[in-house]
Amino acid sequence: MATYDWPAQGTASILGKRQARTDGLEKATGAAKYAYDVVRPNMLFAHLLTAQIAHAKVKLIDVAAAEKVPGVVSVKVLKKVGDEIRWTGDPIVCVAAESDAAAAEATKAVKVEWEPLDIFIADSDLAAATEAKRTGTVARNVQLANKVEGAEAEDAEIAKLLKEAAVTVESYYGIHVITHCCLETHGSTCEWKDGKLVAHLSTQNVSGTPAQFATPLKITAPEVTVHCDFIGGGFGSKFAADQWGVLAAEISKETGRPVKLMLDRRTDQEIGGNRPSGFINVKVGADKEGVVTVWDSHHWGTSGLSGGPIAQGVIPYVFNPVNRRRTVTPIATNAGPQRAWRAPNHPQGCAITQTAYDDIAAKLGISSLDVFLRNLPSVAKEKAEVYAEQLKIAAELIGWKEKWHAHGKGDKKGAVVTGLGIGIHTWGGGAHASRCDMKVHPDGGVEVSLGSQDLGTGTRTCIGMVAAETLGLPLSAVKVNIGLSSYPESGPSGGSTTIGGVSESTRRASTDALNHILGLAAAKLAVKAEDLEAKNGKIQLKDGSKSLTWKEAASLLGMKSLEVTGVFARGAKTNLSSSNVAGVQMAEVAVDTETGVVKMLKFVAVQDMGLVVNRLTAESQIYGAVIMGIASALFEERIMDPATGRFVNAELADYKLPRLGDIGQIVVHIYEPASEYSRGIIGLGEPPAIAPAAAIANAVANATGVRVPVLPLVPQRVITALKKKA
Repeated sequence: MATYDWPAQGTASILGKRQARTDGLEKATGAAKYAYDVVRPNMLFAHLLTAQIAHAKVKLIDVAAAEKVPGVVSVKVLKKVGDEIRWTGDPIVCVAAESDAAAAEATKAVKVEWEPLDIFIADSDLAAATEAKRTGTVARNVQLANKVEGAEAEDAEIAKLLKEAAVTVESYYGIHVITHCCLETHGSTCEWKDGKLVAHLSTQNVSGTPAQFATPLKITAPEVTVHCDFIGGGFGSKFAADQWGVLAAEISKETGRPVKLMLDRRTDQEIGGNRPSGFINVKVGADKEGVVTVWDSHHWGTSGLSGGPIAQGVIPYVFNPVNRRRTVTPIATNAGPQRAWRAPNHPQGCAITQTAYDDIAAKLGISSLDVFLRNLPSVAKEKAEVYAEQLKIAAELIGWKEKWHAHGKGDKKGAVVTGLGIGIHTWGGGAHASRCDMKVHPDGGVEVSLGSQDLGTGTRTCIGMVAAETLGLPLSAVKVNIGLSSYPESGPSGGSTTIGGVSESTRRASTDALNHILGLAAAKLAVKAEDLEAKNGKIQLKDGSKSLTWKEAASLLGMKSLEVTGVFARGAKTNLSSSNVAGVQMAEVAVDTETGVVKMLKFVAVQDMGLVVNRLTAESQIYGAVIMGIASALFEERIMDPATGRFVNAELADYKLPRLGDIGQIVVHIYEPASEYSRGIIGLGEPPAIAPAAAIANAVANATGVRVPVLPLVPQRVITALKKKA
């Protein structure tokens, strides 16, 4: 009988191959319908009026003129006089009308008056935040090889270790807030059918959002169906039903009509989510080989009003020197709240700490590659050898031996200098909980159903590949049903947990179904079931001497379809999936020292991920993550007006993102030796987005011989750093 284990490496017929997405044609032709595309009969269009001041009290809200706009059906006032507005984009009024234009006109007709209050947005300035009393509880974590008691003793021990170090670096690094920039903004179209809610929601949490609608609407979760066939980006920002989702449902219930409420671009940028900033003052000591012996840092940042900076646990990132002290201070600002952004905390932690390791190499005049290799004994033990191999592979792919030069010592062609940089990263990626229903019909048709979602990563295709591989069928023979909360519950797509979760439950359901079919076929062929296999559309003896076609075998079910359910509980011991991956990235850049423009030449990403399901979509995930990393390193930054707290570049016309000519050559290498394959499936979505900023910042420092301390590395910051050096 078949087991849950994956095929031996190199023996799979479908898994690990490069498979085009089954929904690719739908997307390419526009047939794929996203939440934004949903149009229902007699539908109303809703718009939000949001605050365009970051901190104020409401003095007046007058909606009389808005209610008189032709076509307006509903005006809901969300704030009252005396309420405090604490960030730009906070919803004030929601208008629903017969047309999108009427709703937009009505929101403009609303009259609002404010009593301005103090505004604080200076998340990069710890001293200013302290003076303005915008800092939260300071936390400190200390680990010293020579254990001492008390703050004074700690200070003395760290000072001693720094004095004994062969080289020290004392510096400041930072990375600013960026936003998610989902091509499809947040929102939904809600309608009520027979007293139950159907929400066509742009979400990465199909199974988890019905309850979020149900609670404020005072109904039960089974009375809500969430539908999402396709989503135009989420990146961690679309787990919730959100205030605007519930508003659409409320207005729909009150009016008896479907209501579409999708955020406009500016509002989406302001309140749809952002990645927190991170800044650090750090002192690092190392021996003459570049091995870090002591780390002492104070970092801070903001996630908006809640003030949470990046977590202590990612400082210093990946490396864990035996002597380290980490102090963290949260800063509260009048800005829209953060949401998970592709590997929360890790990109910031990597960018503001692995730069220090690169600066150690610069000060010693040795290769950053050597410094990273020599510090591997301080990383997680099970990953040290993986990083070492990945560093060697990446170095060969980028031509490190031929191109490397000491910081600032490379050949100059006119005003242009080139350089190399490294970043390394880690991530969990363990599978989420998942249930999969499989039906095998007497005519041989196969269906799998999960309450999952496809973020555009190819999840739908991968589910089909797992089922097809297990049953010995072509991918085209499997129908995959996802995108409805009425399907069996599956976890949200976050934390790179989806591919492991859906593969676990699908493999289990498929194997159980196959074993039932094998039993029927064995009786028909008068052989033992354990001697049979599913291969090339047949149920056959392993020596090929006897067989039934898949349809012939399925017909043995009689008149009733076979139904089985595969279940996986998060954290369960399994041979199908695991967690904890490593990755190495190297960047080659060219810097124009006259203009400050940084140009990407080449980027190498080496990544382990256990067993690869679809090599094509896995590579695509890495390409996309690298491009997002290039964006945050060179272009992306939320710029705030200190007077009003407005997000001044919230429109995509002003919020700079890279274009095709900005990304250079990207080389992807999936690291999949037998040791990694045997670990089973591990999520890939987030890891490759972590290290690009560090690698690129280090490459710029290598090219110019000067550290540009704060990202993104826009021309002004590069020129300022060069002038400071001069």
